Amino acid sequence: MVWGFRRPAARVVLLDKEKQIFLIKGSDPMRPEKGTWWEIPGGGIETGEKSEDAAKRELYEECGFKDVVVGPCIWTQYVEFDFAMYHFKSDERIHLAEIEKRAAWDPKGLEALEAAVFEEGRWWSLDDLLASEEQTLPERLREFLPQIVAGDLPESPIDISPIGGPRPPD
Repeated sequence: MVWGFRRPAARVVLLDKEKQIFLIKGSDPMRPEKGTWWEIPGGGIETGEKSEDAAKRELYEECGFKDVVVGPCIWTQYVEFDFAMYHFKSDERIHLAEIEKRAAWDPKGLEALEAAVFEEGRWWSLDDLLASEEQTLPERLREFLPQIVAGDLPESPIDISPIGGPRPPD
C-alpha cells in the first residue's frame, strides 16, 4: 500500500561566490532499482511558516549551512512522485540563496528517512552539471539554471513543473 499526501514545500538553489550550485545525492531506500539522483535541498513547509523561512531551516537541517542569505522565489513547480512507499503531491516554491563561504556538507537535523536517503552533498559548477548525465531534481534544473547563474532573475516566479507532468488539482 502507498500512502499519499499533498504538501507545500520550499526548495533552494544555493549558489556560492563562484556561482557553483549545491546538490544532495539521494536514492529511494525502498526502491534501489530507481538509482540515484542529485537534488536541490528543501522540504515541507510547516504550518504558519513562510517559504523563505522553511528554505533557510531546510538548508541547516539537510546541509548544515547557517550563514545563508535566502532571496526571492525564482521558480515554482507542482510534482507528484512515489518515494519510500509514499505518494507525494508537492506544491513547491524554489528560492535563490547565496552563501558567502562555501562549506562542506554536514547535516544537522536529518529525519530518519532522510538519513537513509541522502548519500552525499557537493558543489557543482554549471559546466560540470550541464555535462553530467546524472538525474537531477527538479527535472528541468539544467534548462533554467544557466539564466540564474548568469544573474538573469525572473521578475516573478517561473513555473518549471515537468513537461507533460500532472497538474495540481483545483
